[in-house]
Amino acid sequence: MSTTESISEFILRRLTMNELSSISDLDRCHLYLMVLTELINIHVKVGWKRGNRIWRVISPLKNASIRHLQEVDSGQEPTLGRQIQRVVSMAALAMVCEAIDQKPELQLDSLDAGPMERFLSSLQLNQTLQKPHTEEQSSFFEEPSSSQGWGKIVAQYIHDQWVCLSFLLKKYHTLIPASEGEVREPILPAVQMPIRTLQSALDALAVLPSDQVLPVFHCMKILVPKLLTSSESLCIESFDMAWKVISSLSNTQLIFWSNLKAFVQFVFDTKVLTIAAKIKGQAYFKIKEIMYKIIEMSAIKTGVFNMLISYCCRSWIVSASNVSQESLSSAKNYSELVLEACIFGTVFRRDQRLIQDVQTFIENLGHDCAANVVIENTKREDHYVRICAVKFLCLLDGSNMSHKLFMEDLAIKLLDKDELVSKSRTRYYVNSQQHRVKNRIWQTLLVLFPRFDQNFLNRIIDKIFQAGFINNQASIKYFIEWIIILILHKFPQFLPKFWDCFSYGEENLKTSICTFLSVLSHLDIITQNIPEKKLILKQALIIVLQWCFNHNFSIRLYALLALKKIWGMCKTMHVEEFGALTSVIESSLNQVENMHGAGNAKKNWQRIQEHFFFATFHPLKDYCLETIFYILPRLSGLVEDEWIAIGKFTSFTDIPLDAGFQWYLSPTQLCELKPGDWAQQDIGSNSGEADNQSEWTDVQKKIIPWKNNVPDLDLELVFQDRAAKLGKSISRLIVVASLIDKPTNLGGLCRTCEVFGASVLIVGSLQCVQDKQFQHLSVSAEQWLPLVEVKPPQLVDYLQQKKAEGYTIIGVEQTAKSLDLTQYCFPEKSLLLLGNEREGIPANLIQQLDVCVEIPQQGIIRSLNVHVSGALLIWEYTRQQLLKHGDTESGRLSLI
Repeated sequence: MSTTESISEFILRRLTMNELSSISDLDRCHLYLMVLTELINIHVKVGWKRGNRIWRVISPLKNASIRHLQEVDSGQEPTLGRQIQRVVSMAALAMVCEAIDQKPELQLDSLDAGPMERFLSSLQLNQTLQKPHTEEQSSFFEEPSSSQGWGKIVAQYIHDQWVCLSFLLKKYHTLIPASEGEVREPILPAVQMPIRTLQSALDALAVLPSDQVLPVFHCMKILVPKLLTSSESLCIESFDMAWKVISSLSNTQLIFWSNLKAFVQFVFDTKVLTIAAKIKGQAYFKIKEIMYKIIEMSAIKTGVFNMLISYCCRSWIVSASNVSQESLSSAKNYSELVLEACIFGTVFRRDQRLIQDVQTFIENLGHDCAANVVIENTKREDHYVRICAVKFLCLLDGSNMSHKLFMEDLAIKLLDKDELVSKSRTRYYVNSQQHRVKNRIWQTLLVLFPRFDQNFLNRIIDKIFQAGFINNQASIKYFIEWIIILILHKFPQFLPKFWDCFSYGEENLKTSICTFLSVLSHLDIITQNIPEKKLILKQALIIVLQWCFNHNFSIRLYALLALKKIWGMCKTMHVEEFGALTSVIESSLNQVENMHGAGNAKKNWQRIQEHFFFATFHPLKDYCLETIFYILPRLSGLVEDEWIAIGKFTSFTDIPLDAGFQWYLSPTQLCELKPGDWAQQDIGSNSGEADNQSEWTDVQKKIIPWKNNVPDLDLELVFQDRAAKLGKSISRLIVVASLIDKPTNLGGLCRTCEVFGASVLIVGSLQCVQDKQFQHLSVSAEQWLPLVEVKPPQLVDYLQQKKAEGYTIIGVEQTAKSLDLTQYCFPEKSLLLLGNEREGIPANLIQQLDVCVEIPQQGIIRSLNVHVSGALLIWEYTRQQLLKHGDTESGRLSLI
């Protein structure tokens, strides 16, 4: 120990005997304090003894530091050496406080306030160190006393003050009064006058740089719960000031995450949430406002929401098997947070997707990759937000009334959200944001289902059945069908309501009846717990038979499949009551099974029977997290972003595993299946719809088609008259940009069309010309170019009208049959259809095209910006027309 003793004495002398007196000495001070901290850690590990040398160093270090800080300059301007010693002394006290705070066994005094505590509590907070006067330099190489960077030194001095105060508030938090009037003669002013201290904290946030505010946040975390009731406005000001600091740090990686963590622990502390919800004042709404701001920030900065939801869920959980009543009542008031977590996830841009894919690939390499050994997995992927929320929900106990009320409230909010998304006018197509949100809603409802009792289901069953009537993507239909099957299996009392779903008018059923017929295909599961099945089988047969004669091909297909399953049950149970129907049903099924030829009808019958949802999927045995979040999304054609592997649930250790961990994994062969080529369709047009699918050979490579109803419109577009009034010559080219959303692209296209003399530019809404970004790019071109509004649903009619007028409809898209731009000769009457920035041209419009033209590419990136693509084709059309007419002079342009 002689080495330790000599090092300790050396450090003590250097820190307390005025040996550190220049700016450069502050770096040495920092080094000495780091060494001393490590020595303390070593002694704690080997066993702390009150009489050893390290213990004897700390006490004199405290006393000497306090003495230096108490010295008065007796009216004279301070010298550099004295000010540096004060900075060193405050840093030493901060180190001692941090060491004692992190290791309670180092506590040298009792809980009674000692000299250090009384001194720290009486400090004048945020007091700046006066800049020392210039001293004469003894040599050329000596550092000037009025050195630069004094503000940084003062900031560190104030930071160390708040480190000490944080220690003091933690140690004596029980002495903090709810208001200052309760203590007349405070022994510890900083502790017993909390309003003044919190106001000083706000002042500190205003002056400290962002990398020095952590101890201030720690003090606020202790003070705000004490003052929220009596001084709500001051606490709200604290929230605002702290959020201002965090929002200004969004691009500062080194200090952002530690500050965000402290901010979340301060604002979303369980005590703060509970008190704010209890009084329902402005603080409650301010917390919710900040909550939504954090969620909004997480859309552009991955990992922000993760920290918030993880902290809140952990604070609401006392242990893996018990969640306290009080904390869950607090959670119930902030169920919107869990709701947003359950449906969280953005659609990444390509560059963001690339980063995510690389990160996931590296993580999957495990310890074989050195990066996974060196760098801790921060769990900042968007998936972990939902994983955290789902694991939290799995820990809740349905027999606990507080938990039960929380889950029921969340389920109602999820159903309301689903209804809101369904009514949204935003485009709803495969893997769109709306599709993903609805998918996540029903995934969460499936997780919550086992906790629902009959009384609660009575309240929501109509909404669940109503969801079956809405046009949905295949994956969502599977989830809705699954939950209906589970409800009817557990509570057969709801079967009459289910039969009623087949009694709506045909207009309401033509696009959704397949959902309810799919449920009937699992009638064996539904009737599992019913002793007397004959009446149910009879009712099912009556319903299914009438749909077997429907004019819609898909409906007949689903009805026949259900009939086959139900009739199989009747034969197994030897039900004699249906003898009169035997010949009709048997002949119908035999005819379907023994169809001649190799047409689409026979192929589709085989495909639907082999489909996973009817051939392999078992609603009860496959009920597990792996099926809900990984297997079913994969099999139903969802983009890979939405597949959450079960390994991520187990590797996310912030929330413990629930007792029923075995239900995480699928015990059946469903996980071994590959996605098939059959998906439930919400298309109820003609009976030959499935037969016509083979004709769709020229389909865009990047997206899946979606339904697009078109109203009957009579569009009278007088292009030539408008152009004549402008006094300019025009071509016969029409550019259709109705699918383009961004005003910058529309503004650029408007300018390009005007420059090259297009006859008209078609846009989705004429309101775009009022947009500042449009005007900035168009540079007044909209004043000289005819603009006509044709909304996206009207495009099919419009394109057909132009075809009748002799126009060739040309699409700018990469398809299986697209032609190279360099090889294509434009007709004079050409109509150029441009696709949406993200999805391109939908498949239903591709079928209206006469030709698809694509731009040859040499690089790796798949596509050009839509404005650039349009400009290239407009120029190529113009170039070819100029060559035809020999009008080269008019083709000379100046590029500005």
